[in-house]
Amino acid sequence: MVFAVCCAHAFWMSWLQVNLHRGLGTFAYDVGLYDQGVWLLSRGQAPFVTLMGRNLFGDHASLILVFLVPLYWIIPGTATLLVVQAVAIAGGAIPLYLFARRVLQSEPLGVCAAFLWLANPAVNGTGMENFHPDSFLGLFLPLALYALYERKWRLYAVAVFLCLLVKEDVVLVMVPLGIFVAFRFDRRKGLWTAFASLFATFVGMFLLMKSLIGVPTRNTWRIPFGGLWGFLHELVTNPRAVAQYLVSEDRALYMFQMAAPFAAVFALSPWLTLVAVPVIASNVVSTFWYQHSIQYHYSLVAVPILVCATVFGVKAVVAKWRGFVMAGVVVTTAVTFIAWGQHPLAITPRSVLSSDAAVAVAARQIVKEVPQDAVVSAYDPLVTYLAHRKEIYFFPNPFRAVYYGVGTEVEGTRLPAADRVEYVVLPRILNETLRWDWAEVSADFEEVSGNQYWQIFRRKQR
Repeated sequence: MVFAVCCAHAFWMSWLQVNLHRGLGTFAYDVGLYDQGVWLLSRGQAPFVTLMGRNLFGDHASLILVFLVPLYWIIPGTATLLVVQAVAIAGGAIPLYLFARRVLQSEPLGVCAAFLWLANPAVNGTGMENFHPDSFLGLFLPLALYALYERKWRLYAVAVFLCLLVKEDVVLVMVPLGIFVAFRFDRRKGLWTAFASLFATFVGMFLLMKSLIGVPTRNTWRIPFGGLWGFLHELVTNPRAVAQYLVSEDRALYMFQMAAPFAAVFALSPWLTLVAVPVIASNVVSTFWYQHSIQYHYSLVAVPILVCATVFGVKAVVAKWRGFVMAGVVVTTAVTFIAWGQHPLAITPRSVLSSDAAVAVAARQIVKEVPQDAVVSAYDPLVTYLAHRKEIYFFPNPFRAVYYGVGTEVEGTRLPAADRVEYVVLPRILNETLRWDWAEVSADFEEVSGNQYWQIFRRKQR
């Protein structure tokens, strides 16, 4: 039953995401850059992603992407990434079901635990957010938790290893998990988990990323009050300002939305719940509002911990009441699934363009006319159809640098690659900013093809 539901969920999310892609709902950030990077790897080339101006593994140490290369030998493309993500997320329900079945000694309650994962709004938010390597944690972390409680240490080691390949900041959950394992299960294995996590993060940031982009991370700006030391200084000298900051914007709502699907039953298992605290705390502290919104992938990694802590919370209740408590949590999860989801079953679903819309159909037709080996600058929603080439830019890049490179040094400048662009693909109607950008360079190009909605321009012969 759980396997069937997982397959249905994977199919549903794949269908939603692929149709989103066909309806021009995928972009350079955050699926086009992975599509270009993995495609380059699959062709034996360095994965320098021109969509963002840096190496794929300099952006994040997501070595797990190497495992996608064989798929790109067979069926490369944005849709491949979206389907893989949907399968990985749905697959996480199986180890969570096995975990709950063992802890609660109940098949029905195990099925309920799988539902808590599949219907969680933060999980489905990730599933609807283009593609991110973080989604693999939706499978690997539940697998690690299941293996831990089954004392299957080889499987646990494999799952931990896979988690460490996903991203450098997975240390926020893996070190707490290692400490938890050390105190509650096996000290040696727990300490190895924590130290391996720290080592993997050090290698990812200071050896891999720094060697590729010159700095170990590009995200220090997300720490308020001027960075880590500034935040710690403010915490000691002006805690009131920090407290006011932590409840500003939608941060309090975010914490409520993370807890509400589980009716806070995880609080009955405080030690396991603490494993999720660093991830949630980093999201709350961040100046980047995406991190304290359940619509985005930053929250996914905390959810498996909260599901398992909720299972232990149910176990802490007198046996005759466990079914009622779990039923209550299922109800709250179902309510939040509908209230806060972005899917078609939600109260306020994400507004998307139909894949059959004339403008989308016209876009899919026009991109076929762009030569395969040409250097292209295209309107952002079109780049995911044109990313399988060594040089691809989302307009106005490279004529005016936007979200490009490592820092802000080149922002707004004309990049050297501007002289190499052979084709530009744009909609007939541009907003004021893009219209100004195009006016600056249009004299060098001539229209060679077009339809009701889109135009292709080729550089004039010199």
